[in-house]
Formats: sequence, structure tokens, C-alpha cells
Amino acid sequence: MEPLSDLHIFCAVVEQGSLVKAGERLRLSSAVISRRLINLEARLGVRLLQRTTRRQALTPEGELYYQRGRAVLDELAETEALLMARQHQPSGVLKVTASASFGRQHLAPHLPAFLERYPQLEVHLLLTDAVLDLVDGGLDLAIRIGQPDKPGLVARPLCVNRRILCAAPGYLDRQGEPRHPAELARHNCLLLDEVGTRSQVWSLDGPQGPTEVEVRGNLVSNLGDAVGEACLAGGGIAIRSTWAVSDALRAGRVRQVLPGYALPAQEVLAIYPSRRHLSPKVRVLIDFLLQTFGDPPYWDQQLDAQ
Repeated sequence: MEPLSDLHIFCAVVEQGSLVKAGERLRLSSAVISRRLINLEARLGVRLLQRTTRRQALTPEGELYYQRGRAVLDELAETEALLMARQHQPSGVLKVTASASFGRQHLAPHLPAFLERYPQLEVHLLLTDAVLDLVDGGLDLAIRIGQPDKPGLVARPLCVNRRILCAAPGYLDRQGEPRHPAELARHNCLLLDEVGTRSQVWSLDGPQGPTEVEVRGNLVSNLGDAVGEACLAGGGIAIRSTWAVSDALRAGRVRQVLPGYALPAQEVLAIYPSRRHLSPKVRVLIDFLLQTFGDPPYWDQQLDAQ
């Protein structure tokens, strides 16, 4: 049995005044509608309509069923209309997490414009370098660099995360500027890693193809901002994302090292739990970020325009 469909057919018969007209409206034969009404009355155990060859009339039970049933159908139609409207005007709380540095520099400044465009939304932005579980944490979206660490997550690329080697002019004036990746082995390299390691293998791709070099340094941190501040202070050579150092590069506070050699590509990703239907509020934020960041992202466009 399909109670809601039966209710829809019953209300159509009452409102159209006959099985024939109800059938035309619903594109069903009179025989099908008659059979569904008989089954409905059998299931309820009451007669809803008194039917003759010339007219039909509601029984008291039919009148009650129609009034209550019509209200149910109207409520359902209103709910469906509301859901469809939210496809265009999403509302509610949107819970987003991102790394502290990227979120502070390239999410938070753009959110006021996003919220002005979607005034019925409210964003809760959680900035942390810890990788949070989206499902357990009740989060809608994560903005991360690199692939998701758990299955069942969807990763939508937002833009390229271009990384470069850079150092402060003062450091390069003191220690000299390397001309080949092999020379990095004699430089102090600032390492982004869990505290406890003093060496890493850096991979670069240059005119003669890929090359690897083992580097060492006297400062290791698990926080990119700490490595960046040490680099600005002249502590050594570091791998930095252009989104993090574009302002310092344009101002001359740091210089790119080995510009002819590229580091492995990464992407800034929008990560969300796999669902059959993507939430409208998540979709509009992803679309907004794609438009805002651009291709290539605006921070790289600014560098390339110098």
C-alpha cells in the first residue's frame, strides 16, 4: 500500500467531483482510481464516498479524512517548496574548518562578501592545524591542502597550491645564493615537520629533470607560520606556499631561491563527507571560493604581474 499516494488520489476525486475528471488530472484510468479507492476504504475499514452512476458524496468519515488529508498534502507541498527555495537561498549554520594560516589570510577576509550575498547563512569558522574528523565533529566542509586522510570524503580542487624555495635577502647576502639544488646541502634549511627530525629530502624538477637533495637545518617546526617567521628573520631557506609569502615577495622581504626548479604540485581542496546530494549551503560556498580564488589564484596572479 502507498497511503500518501492513495490520499492524493482520494483528494483529487473529491476536488474534481468524479473519477473521470480526477483520472484526467492525474493521468490515470478511471478503473485504476476506482481500484485504489476501494483498497483505501478496505485498509481504513470505513466508507469514504457514497458513489452512484450520477453523483458522489462524502460520508462523515470521508469528510474528516479529506479535511485532515488535505492539510497533510498542503503541508507537504509547502515543505517541498521551502526545500526547493533553499536551493537558491540557502540558510542555516555552515560549519567550516581550515588551517590557521590559510583560513586567516584567504578565507576570513572574503566571508563578509559571501555572507552579504547569502544573508540567511551563518558561518562558524574553526581555524586549526589539527586534522579534524568532519563527521564526528559535525562539520560541513574543510579547506585543506593535500588529500583527505579518510575514505568516504569528497575532495573538490579549488586552486593550485604553488610552493617555492625562498629566503630573506640578509641570509642570502651572508651565505650566498644557491645556483643548483645540490648546493642546498650546505645551507641552513628550515624544516616543516614534527619536532624531532633534523633532515629532509627535498624533491625538485628542473631543466635536467627531477632531482633530490637531503637538507638539514637548525630549526624544525610543525607550524608553517613558525617556519615562515624564521625565514623572514633571515634564519635560512624554507619551502613556502605562494599564498603565504606573496606579500613578502612583492615587498622584497624574501626572495625566491632556485626559481628554475619546481616543487611537486599540490592543491587547495574543499573536502566534505560523501553524500548523494550536496548541501546547498556547502555548494554555494565552494562555488564562491572557486570564483574568488580564480585560476590561477589571485595571489599568483599578483606575483606574475610584477
